Amino acid sequence: MPTLKIDGKEVWVEPGTNVLEAAKKLGIEIPHYCYHPALKVAGSCRMCLVEIEGMPKLQISCHTKAADGMVVWTNTEKVRKARQAVLEFLLVDHPLDCPVCDQAGECYLQIYYMEHGLYKSRLRENKIKKEKAKPIGKHIILDQERCILCSRCVRFTREVTKTFELGIFNRGNRSVVDLYPGIPELQNRYQGNLADICPVGALTDRDFRFQTRVWYLQQAKSICPGCSRGCNIEIDYNISREYKAGGRRIPRIRPRHNPKVNGYWMCDDGRYGYKYVDALDRILLPRRLEDGEPVELSWPAAYQMAAKLLSEATSDGADKVGVLLSAKMTNEELFAARKLFSSLGVSRVGFSVEPKEPGYEDDLLIKADKNPNTKGAELLQLGLGTGKSDASALLDAAEKGEVDTVVIFNEDLSKSAEAERAEKVLPGLGRVIYVGTNWNATAAKADLVLPMATFVEQEGTFTNFEGRVQRFWKAVEPLGESRPGLSILSGLARALGLEPTSESAEEVFAELAEQVPAFSGLSYQELGDHGKLVASQVGQEEAVEQG
Repeated sequence: MPTLKIDGKEVWVEPGTNVLEAAKKLGIEIPHYCYHPALKVAGSCRMCLVEIEGMPKLQISCHTKAADGMVVWTNTEKVRKARQAVLEFLLVDHPLDCPVCDQAGECYLQIYYMEHGLYKSRLRENKIKKEKAKPIGKHIILDQERCILCSRCVRFTREVTKTFELGIFNRGNRSVVDLYPGIPELQNRYQGNLADICPVGALTDRDFRFQTRVWYLQQAKSICPGCSRGCNIEIDYNISREYKAGGRRIPRIRPRHNPKVNGYWMCDDGRYGYKYVDALDRILLPRRLEDGEPVELSWPAAYQMAAKLLSEATSDGADKVGVLLSAKMTNEELFAARKLFSSLGVSRVGFSVEPKEPGYEDDLLIKADKNPNTKGAELLQLGLGTGKSDASALLDAAEKGEVDTVVIFNEDLSKSAEAERAEKVLPGLGRVIYVGTNWNATAAKADLVLPMATFVEQEGTFTNFEGRVQRFWKAVEPLGESRPGLSILSGLARALGLEPTSESAEEVFAELAEQVPAFSGLSYQELGDHGKLVASQVGQEEAVEQG
């Protein structure tokens, strides 16, 4: 393996590693614009120039491979002057939009000028005017004046989405990034990544524009619940100045790098699918149905009512109760629910719901299964095993009179393939309890509704379609009186006179790992930031990696 020195520090790297990445291993940041580790090297911005002993001219570190014995200097006088010159050219026609630009605070033109520029401007000519605030897609606004022509966006549409919507047109200082003629707008499902990879404010997210300043935001590591891929994400949340984001605690979600799952990207469905978290239809208080009208309850009263309904139902035989969990629930919640209903003698515990239409899937990231934890539910051996969806099987049992009490967790049957049947069957049941995050047609038919926290308001784990168990962290407090699923299940157990499960996700996961063979050997510490495969999948991954 090549061993080289960078700024006097020795480092060894894998063959083929470029100097820029080698410097990262030492914690040395070489400024760059056009380089992105997931895109082909363009070498066009010239910002990453370094001095290499034995070479007469400065070299671009993004395209120079590390060699054994190489000696690199990243901050000599020659290098600093070259960076200043590059910045001066980039700023010649750049507008002074910083006070109104959404990229302010995370703009690398701004950051690098303060770190490597600070020259006295020699500009006397008028700046060239280009098109500003041009919508080029459902989620993206283009500002050609702010563009520094790094070509990241062009390469993304060529190499990643392979949709070829963007190109660079004209020559010299008249060059612009734009849509190709005949293409009215971006047509891919990964547009939000363009705003992520743009190093300046040329491509901005229409949903995030003018919502809040980035220095007001805090971050939490999480997992996208939009499909079974389980993309690693970073939740940007604003709890100190909610009024600056229209009351939205979560103004944006961005991808978090995980080479085993989603790389550097995420789809738009997952990126913009979090709005229900702060939606007006959130269930904020427990409610019971009285004469067809919802009446608010305290949590103690709600637990007592739930215990009464379940006790009445099981007194006629636990087989009269059907439970529909959700593949949107965490591994910990599913395990705790299984434990609770098993203690009550309930055997009809399912989770699968057939959608009205098959989900969209592609070859990049998006999976047809729009649930984050189907694999986890399967590994926990949940499901009715009837050969059809569990929702369908429970409705069958209800129609036959075999079930008269149903507990539904976070599934709206009005949006499933069983919508028409659910509309007829649910009102005729003796008891319906709904536990969920948002009001919907199913919740409206329930005798008792318990408000559940969303994924950003709790911690836990999901198991993706490959069997990778991934941890996510809490970002904000539950809205209103909503509670995490573990808290609700623990409260129900106490009200029923049963031993409650811990409300700590970490403790429940430890118990799960002891009792469920598939999760054996796993712990929150072992999962880390990028997750681990369940035991049955480890050998398969090793075989793939070895070729």
